[in-house]
Amino acid sequence: MSKTKERIRDSQLRYQQGLGQNFIYDDDLLEQLVIASGVGQDDCVLEIGPGAASLTGHLCDHAKQVVSVELDERLLPIIRVSMEKHSNFTLVQGDAMTVDLKALAEGMDGPVSVVANIPYYITTPLIQRILTCGLKLKTLAVMVQKEVADKLVSSPGEDGWGMLALRCQYLADVHRAMEVPASCFTPVPKVDSTFVVMQMREKPAVEVRSEENFFRVAQAGFAQRRKTMTNGLCAAFHMERPEALQLMEAAGLDSRVRGEKLTMEELARLSDVYTERQGEPS
Repeated sequence: MSKTKERIRDSQLRYQQGLGQNFIYDDDLLEQLVIASGVGQDDCVLEIGPGAASLTGHLCDHAKQVVSVELDERLLPIIRVSMEKHSNFTLVQGDAMTVDLKALAEGMDGPVSVVANIPYYITTPLIQRILTCGLKLKTLAVMVQKEVADKLVSSPGEDGWGMLALRCQYLADVHRAMEVPASCFTPVPKVDSTFVVMQMREKPAVEVRSEENFFRVAQAGFAQRRKTMTNGLCAAFHMERPEALQLMEAAGLDSRVRGEKLTMEELARLSDVYTERQGEPS
C-alpha cells in the first residue's frame, strides 16, 4: 500500500462522490502520467485537484515549480504532510472554477503547464475556463472520461464534433496520451478514463478576422445539429434566409450542408464573410 493511501486510511477520510473524488495510488502509473504530460525540469505546473497529492509528488520531482489548487479542506493536512519535503511546492485552497488562475500563474517563472484530475461533472466548463482565462499556457494535460476524450479528438461529421472539440483543436494539438481503466482508481468509478494532453499552438489552427465571430458562427452551426448551417445562421443571428444564403454562397459552401459537417477551415471562411458583412454600411 502506498504511503498516501495509508494516510487516507489512517485519517478515516471518506471519499466524497459529490466532489468526484477518485484517486490513483499506483506510483508506476503516476510516473507514467507525468512523463506523458511532457512536464520537464524547466516547467512551471499549475495542478488542479491534487486530491491526496499522489500525482503531486511526481510532478514536483520533474518540474521547476508546482502550485496545486484543492477545494476539499479535509485533504489539506494530508497534502501538506505528503509534500513537506518538496521545496518547489505551493498549496492553495480554493475552487478552480472561481479562483483567479491567471493571478496564480503570474507568480510563476515562465509559461504554465496545467495538469488536472478533476471531477468529470465540471470537465467541459473547467477546460473552457482554463483556455480562456488569459493563462500563458504551454500544455494542458487532463484526466477525462473516455467519452469526453472521444469528443476532444473528434473530426467534422462525427458525433463528438462540437464547440469543445473546436475550441481545443483551434488552440492546441490534442492527443490521447494514455488510457486509464476504472480499476486504476480508488474508489472505482463506473467509467474508464483517458489522459489527454493538449500542446498549445504558437498560433491558432486557422486565421480568422474576428475570433469572437468565429466562435459565434460555429455555435450557430452546432446549436441545431440536425438542421442546415443556413437555418442555423437565420436562428442565431435573426437574419432573413436570403441573407444567410448569400453568406453561404460567398463562403463557397453548399446551402444544404449541416453545421456539424463543416471543418474548422470552412467555419473560418464563413465567419470571415460574416465579419466583412458586419462592417459594410446598411
